[in-house]
Amino acid sequence: MALIKEVRGFTPKFGENVFLAENATIVGDVEMGNDCSIWFNAVLRGDVNSIKIGNKVNIQDGSVLHTLYQKSTIEIGDNVSIGHNVTIHGAKIKNDVLVGMGATVLDDAVIGENSIIAANSLILSGTQVEPNSIYAGVPAKKVKDIEPNQTKEMINKIANNYLMYSSWYK
Repeated sequence: MALIKEVRGFTPKFGENVFLAENATIVGDVEMGNDCSIWFNAVLRGDVNSIKIGNKVNIQDGSVLHTLYQKSTIEIGDNVSIGHNVTIHGAKIKNDVLVGMGATVLDDAVIGENSIIAANSLILSGTQVEPNSIYAGVPAKKVKDIEPNQTKEMINKIANNYLMYSSWYK
């Protein structure tokens, strides 16, 4: 079973149909919706501030989510895929987003709806990623506008696949 730990009076809260890998760590002020999956070696540290996660979100292997004490929180919308070994630190990610493997998203960044953050990209603190766009690089810059329906199907397919994968472990 995953390590689920109360810290400072906050106990993680989970929606329905949630998969937590045996070595995932979820600590403190973390709330997640329905149909979420937290994969192997992922760490969600809601010890210093809150982490709020919507529905049908997958946080893949080795990812770390953390915040700044009394300064930043994490908010993740619905239908979001956080790739392997991603670091999210105090950022807001809207609905229908794919954050590619190895990317880093820093404090007070906002990732707009229906967007893709390319693998190994660095989203600097305070960056406002436009909806319907692709950002890539170190530091990340907008590389392309995308039509709202152009990637929505792909983003939804990834989220649905992870929901299916999590069912294999139940």
